[in-house]
Amino acid sequence: MSAIFAACATSQPAQLPPPPPSPPEVAVPRATPTPAVVGMASWYGPGFHGRKTSAGSYYNQEDLTAASIEFPLGSRVMVTNLDNGRSVEVTITDRGPFKKGRKIDLSHKAARVIGMLDQGTAHVRISLISKPRGTREVGAPLRYVVQAGSFSEQQNAEQLRSKLAAYYPDVHIDQLDADHRHYYRVRMGAFATRSAAEARASDSARFGFPAVIITE
Repeated sequence: MSAIFAACATSQPAQLPPPPPSPPEVAVPRATPTPAVVGMASWYGPGFHGRKTSAGSYYNQEDLTAASIEFPLGSRVMVTNLDNGRSVEVTITDRGPFKKGRKIDLSHKAARVIGMLDQGTAHVRISLISKPRGTREVGAPLRYVVQAGSFSEQQNAEQLRSKLAAYYPDVHIDQLDADHRHYYRVRMGAFATRSAAEARASDSARFGFPAVIITE
């Protein structure tokens, strides 16, 4: 009996298996905050109605559009009047505002929707909803593109792109939806400085195309 007890006393306890390795930490994606700009808004109407915008479309003061340099052309933004809480969704189709210290110029209709026609200006928050692919981020340094033409027919834009692409490697077509229509813009760049864009516009003028420098 003592021999059995001694054998039990000297036996080694069973080894437990090592704990499994901890699973690797998985980064939980965080929602990207919607870029927003807060500042003064104004509106523009009769004096510009029917004129060509920077995007190549024709300005209609009764469309829900706006002019701003804070967002790329073609961006969809929500503009909220911070004085009364009323909001409107607009498309950036033009460059502006034309007075310093303001962040956006709304169309006549957009200004009416958020109740700022009588005052002429309002303190607003402008939140980005979407922007065209490949355009700069909100808050990034401005870029300059040379626009050689804007067409309602894609085939015409492709013909011009092919001609210019034989001489320049950065020719491309951007599509803009505005005024319930599609516009196909033949562009070169973007360029980091206006002087570089001007040099390209000057060089491409030999082909007879009315190049325009667009700030984005």
